[in-house]
Amino acid sequence: MPEEIIRSLTVDGLRYGYRLLPRDPAAGRAPATEPVLVIGGALQGMFGWPQMDDHLGPVADVVTADLPGMGSADPLPPGPSAPVLRDAVTGIIDDLGAARVNLFGFSYGAAIAFGWAQHAPERVARLALGGVPTRIGEDRRVHWERATQALADGDTEGFATLAADGLMCLDPERPVHRRELARRYVRRSFLHALTHSAHAADSLRRALGDRPDFSGGLSGVPALVFAGEHDTVTPPQIQREFAGTIEGSRFLTLPESDHWVVLERSDEVAALVTRFFTDQPLDPAAARLPHQARTGSPAPR
Repeated sequence: MPEEIIRSLTVDGLRYGYRLLPRDPAAGRAPATEPVLVIGGALQGMFGWPQMDDHLGPVADVVTADLPGMGSADPLPPGPSAPVLRDAVTGIIDDLGAARVNLFGFSYGAAIAFGWAQHAPERVARLALGGVPTRIGEDRRVHWERATQALADGDTEGFATLAADGLMCLDPERPVHRRELARRYVRRSFLHALTHSAHAADSLRRALGDRPDFSGGLSGVPALVFAGEHDTVTPPQIQREFAGTIEGSRFLTLPESDHWVVLERSDEVAALVTRFFTDQPLDPAAARLPHQARTGSPAPR
C-alpha cells in the first residue's frame, strides 16, 4: 500500500486540506481511471473512507478532503457556503494537476459535488451521488429543529441521539442491515466531533439546516445516483426524480439500508462506485433514466 500524502491549502483565507492515496503500484498496470475525489457529509472528513481506499486503490488515485467547515479545516464564515466550497474543490483539483476527476458525493457532500459538476462539467469524468438530500420532509425538519435546540441548550448527549435517529430509518417493519451498529457509530461520531472540534456545532447546524440547491440539471457528465431503499431523509423516489434531471444518468436503490447506506452497505457501495468509475457493467437494476427538462436557472459555466 503506498503512503498517503497530506496537502494543506487555503481559500478566501480559510485553511483546509486533502489526503491523496496514490494508486497502489502493486496493481501492476496503468491506472484504470482518473483520480477519484470523495466528498462526504459534515462529519465525514479525509480519514473516514477506508472502504474506498480498499476498492478504488488498485485502479485510481483516491482523494479525500477536509473542506472548510469539516474535520480539521477552518470553520466557514457566516453567509452562503456554496461558493467557498466550490472554490475549495477547484483548489484541490488544480493542486492535483488533474485535467479531469471522478467525483463522489454523499449526503451533504452530494450538493457540493453536484454544484461543482455544474460549474465545470468539462473537468468531471464521471459523477456518483448517494443519499442525495434533494427535498427533505417537514417531519425530518421538525425533528432536527429539536436536535439543534438541544445543542443550543448544551445537551450534547440529547443532540447526538436526536440527530442520529433523525438520519436513520428506525421502523422495525423495514429491515436495515447493521442498523444498530450504524446508529451507535453515527451517535458516537457526533459526540466525538462536538468534544474535539471547536466549530463542529456550527458545521452540524449547517448540514442539518441548509437547503442545498439541486436545480438546474446537468448534461455531458456520465452520472450515477443511488439511495438506500428505506432512506427517510429523502425517499428514493424523490432521489430518482432528481437523477432524471441529469442527462443519461443511472439510478438504483440498495436493499435493506437507509440514508446511511455508506455505513450499512459500505463494501457494496464502494464496489458499485468502483465499477461505475471504471466503466464496468452495473447491476441490471441500475435503470437508465429519461432526461427530464431542466428546472431553475441555467447552470453556471
